[in-house]
Amino acid sequence: MGSSKLAEIARATSGVLFDFDGPICDVFAGQPAPGVARELSEVVTRHDATLGGKAGGVDDPMEILRLATQGGELVIRAIEESLTKAEVSAVKVAGPPVPGAVAALEAAHSSGRKVAVVSNNSTACVRAFLMLHGLRHLAHEVIGRAAYRPDLMKPDPHSLLLAAARLRVHPHQCTLIGDSVTDVEAARAAGAMSIGFANKSHKGLALAEAGADAVVTDMTNVADALASIPIWLDGSS
Repeated sequence: MGSSKLAEIARATSGVLFDFDGPICDVFAGQPAPGVARELSEVVTRHDATLGGKAGGVDDPMEILRLATQGGELVIRAIEESLTKAEVSAVKVAGPPVPGAVAALEAAHSSGRKVAVVSNNSTACVRAFLMLHGLRHLAHEVIGRAAYRPDLMKPDPHSLLLAAARLRVHPHQCTLIGDSVTDVEAARAAGAMSIGFANKSHKGLALAEAGADAVVTDMTNVADALASIPIWLDGSS
């Protein structure tokens, strides 16, 4: 999808919602996700050996968290706390922000829009990364996953609706930038627009088929679109 579509989206956008893992940070770049998942599966096993057996075959930490709901409150709390610690540790060694991410955040902020980071990662992990790289001032709100409620992670629209409410922007005037189908699904459920970030070659078609309003392969495209169409306090461009 070309720049004209991005311009159309930017013109209708007063609130920019950035997914974190993908558009801003490669969370597990320095501390690979499968290793974190193995550690989490060991935590599950200590509480529930049978469920731990299921977790042992999963290499995505977020899926371990979803699986933990089968073990009850004690397992959910143990995994949430262990995962949050692992995420905070991971972002400290994840390297710099994704190319173009800082420009996109700056453009969203300087163009007069409200900005939130809306993530399935923990709030603590997002804040740690933003602080580490001097970016915290560019996000008006940081909405991480609801603690002990993995059922509210995207594709559930909970975090997007909460961000819109805190930004005081109607969801229809918000655009989520995300790299997964669940991001697009969450945006559609919230009544928001979405820009799919195809940071891997196979993602473009999947994001488009999920209903993304536009798909980009470079975050600087998002930066350029937002910077070219500033808005004023009344929301007009």
